[in-house]
Amino acid sequence: MELKEHIQPHAVLIPVPLQGHINPFTHLAMKLASKGFTITFVNTESTHQRIAKAQSLKDDDNPFSHEEESGLDIRYARISDGFPLSFDRRANASQFMIGLTHVFQAHVDDFIENLVLSKPNPPVSCIITDSFHVWGSTIAKKYNLVNVSFWTEPATVLTVFYNTDLLKRNSHFGRHDKYDDTISYIPGIQAIKPEDLPSYCQDADPNETKYVFKCIEDAQKADIVIGNTVQELESSTILALQEQQPFYAIGPICPTNFTKKTISTNLLPATDYTNWLNNKQDGTVLYISFGSLVNLSKQDILEIAQGILISKVSFILVLRHNILVSGERNILPLGFEEETAGRGLVVPWCSQLAILSHPSVRGFLTHCGWNSILESIWCKVPMVCFPVSGDQLTNRKLVVDDWRIGVNLCTRGLIRREVVAENIGKIMNNSDESRENIDKTKMILQNALSDEGSSEKNLNQFIQDMKNKILQKN
Repeated sequence: MELKEHIQPHAVLIPVPLQGHINPFTHLAMKLASKGFTITFVNTESTHQRIAKAQSLKDDDNPFSHEEESGLDIRYARISDGFPLSFDRRANASQFMIGLTHVFQAHVDDFIENLVLSKPNPPVSCIITDSFHVWGSTIAKKYNLVNVSFWTEPATVLTVFYNTDLLKRNSHFGRHDKYDDTISYIPGIQAIKPEDLPSYCQDADPNETKYVFKCIEDAQKADIVIGNTVQELESSTILALQEQQPFYAIGPICPTNFTKKTISTNLLPATDYTNWLNNKQDGTVLYISFGSLVNLSKQDILEIAQGILISKVSFILVLRHNILVSGERNILPLGFEEETAGRGLVVPWCSQLAILSHPSVRGFLTHCGWNSILESIWCKVPMVCFPVSGDQLTNRKLVVDDWRIGVNLCTRGLIRREVVAENIGKIMNNSDESRENIDKTKMILQNALSDEGSSEKNLNQFIQDMKNKILQKN
């Protein structure tokens, strides 16, 4: 037997402290631990406090304790992100990003140094950092660790970021006068419109853009990139990426049973609305959620709400208390909840998978976050797409134009209530091809996770590749 078969990798996992990144990192930890890895999972103190508060946990509780009891070796650590717990990270996002770039790195460095010096069994051999950290390669090199970057968005978005020099050369970066062009020169992407590029390639906040491209620059230095996507969904894009560096599509990264989480990672308290859904007929409810981070304008929410009224559909609408930048709470049309009593429910937060997997839910009006899309496909719920920023603009293209498993809520950001009602109707009344297509897409995900599937094979190949790199460093 080869020496590498005897290696037990010890990987340190460090997600970006945001809901959409913590979730896949948590499931990646469990997946790798089930393959024999020792995992040290690192949350920030702030993230831990929010999870503990949302789940009514004790401050010293280990979220992975159940997995440890099951024989998985997942160790849990908390470190400071460089800010006091009382600091409002959301309201001061730009300052927080600067901190993640500089201050947080020093805390990670201290933690890794102390962990390595403590000589754990097995010794630390690898660091798996979120691709949206800027310092993974620096830390890995300093402590002679295999450097793995975990990309939590579709491969198409990473490919666009890797080819921004081409966009600049062809005057498609940060421009608004070329929306009717078709971009066909990016390797692995047959065609994409400028409006479907990630917002960081269009007109995003300069500080955010600078941070994102620092992250991409660091990801390009990784020994290996793993992606929460599926080979068959983005085959040509992934092949193009693999010409630049080792890239393994190992998604969808989820618990063994997608709809049964053993670890709750919610940063907000989530209430169970299953009883309400049980009183609805199968395939009659529209689920509406804009994720954990997106901000909308009051006018957009009012038009969407009026569209819901016109459609007369049954619905669950998630409205976070901080969905408006202003923090204003009374944002629905006057009398909205009274008029929709019985057929509609407005909630502050919920367990999304519990909703999507319920037989009464037929459609999902979504901001097109990548986790939401994967969950929606798995639960075979077609989407009404309302992307706002970041990768969501590109994700919409994949859902509506490429895979045809959803429809647009509106075109080019202009929301009109009549159009909202019309597009909700398309999804709820089966008047388009999306339902048939999403059944096929679900099978692609399911097959990828089977013993002979592409994601399972890629995961095993990634593990062998990592073990080889560990040997080379020893």
